[in-house]
Amino acid sequence: MKDEDFKTRLKSAKNRAKSKYLENKEPKTSGMGHAFKMSTELVAAVAVGTIIGFILDNWFGTKPWLILIFFFVGVIAGIMNVIKSAKKMQNK
Repeated sequence: MKDEDFKTRLKSAKNRAKSKYLENKEPKTSGMGHAFKMSTELVAAVAVGTIIGFILDNWFGTKPWLILIFFFVGVIAGIMNVIKSAKKMQNK
């Protein structure tokens, strides 16, 4: 009788531990990680926009107009990415 009681308690303890493990399986990121991700998204968007503007300026011979236009397009895209990431973080 004690053996069955022990097995029952052991089984229930294993089930509780398993459920706690599954609950905590979602990765936890730090605030510094989120800040680094957002800053990287912003810098990458600006860099890509500027590079596209530079290439098109060389191709069409319109320096510096397309660099300026695509720089600001990159800034806007980067800010939109940061806002989208912040909203996603806030919903979690």
